[in-house]
Amino acid sequence: MSHDSAAINNILPAGTAGFVDHVGIAVRNLDEGIALYRDLLGLELERIEEVPQENVKVAFLKLDRTGAVGHIELLAPMSDQGNIAAFIEKKGPGLHHIAFAAENIETVLERCKAAGMRLLDETPRTGAGGKQIAFLHPKSGGGVLIEVCFDPGH
Repeated sequence: MSHDSAAINNILPAGTAGFVDHVGIAVRNLDEGIALYRDLLGLELERIEEVPQENVKVAFLKLDRTGAVGHIELLAPMSDQGNIAAFIEKKGPGLHHIAFAAENIETVLERCKAAGMRLLDETPRTGAGGKQIAFLHPKSGGGVLIEVCFDPGH
């Protein structure tokens, strides 16, 4: 069954792009994470970068060869400080967050706040790849840490 993209966009909440941008997975060691997801599972490594303000090094692996479906983001702490290090210390490595794309991140944050959701970020900040990001508290996301992101380069 074929869908008209204009019709689909009319049913999406304002400001959303309607797809998962990436799934964030906390790992103790980035090289070991890459070995699993690239070397054993066959995902294509797109890039590795450091995000010093978050004290994390990340690797983005494409979920499909076109890159249109999203990414797996491996997050490895660069030291024993920061959110990812604390997450691994408390819970061990594993699923950290799921990120949804937004065409207007401010609109999405306003809508979530008006619905009574707890925001970890009241305003967007710069994350990996220069994307604008904001997180919703896991208690407001059914136990899931939700990231809303906008890529100003696309």
